[in-house]
Amino acid sequence: MSEFFTNSMNIAKEICRLKIKNGDKVVDATMGKGSDTLFLAGLVGEEGEVYSFDIQSEAIQATKEKLQNNNIKTKVNLILDGHENIDKYVEGGVKIVMFNLGYLPSFSHSITTKAHTTIEAVQKSLELLVPKGVVMLVIYHGHENGKAEKEALENYTKTLNQKEYNVVQLEFTNQINYPPRLLIIEKR
Repeated sequence: MSEFFTNSMNIAKEICRLKIKNGDKVVDATMGKGSDTLFLAGLVGEEGEVYSFDIQSEAIQATKEKLQNNNIKTKVNLILDGHENIDKYVEGGVKIVMFNLGYLPSFSHSITTKAHTTIEAVQKSLELLVPKGVVMLVIYHGHENGKAEKEALENYTKTLNQKEYNVVQLEFTNQINYPPRLLIIEKR
């Protein structure tokens, strides 16, 4: 817990540790190189299930290798598709949906998450959540698509009914170079 306040991702992971129990169903909406998928698989255990999405085959391969190298026995579904199609693969009963927005590090920066597909994915994710379930978005807004995505997500989440959802945004105001923001939506 000593690293809790160092960045948005660490805070998101602490929330996951508080919320997720052995046997839960969770989603990594932006697989990337598989670090979040591996982390979530460790929390849900062998009785849980992880759904992990990415549109790049390189992400699937990197994640598959990471899971094998760590001897993960959890049921992990690696899905080569956009997170906006979450409802085609995942039924209800989801505890956590994590988004780590932006582009795949060390790969093409021209392939990034986009505001319209992310909002569609968030809308569908909210439908899949159990009560007290959470959607967490780590928003990297230091590039053009990231800025547009941040603004669109902020505008969208302001419209969510406060009787149905709690919405919190955390920002590191004293850090330079567009530190990622954490947007949290909890279903009431």
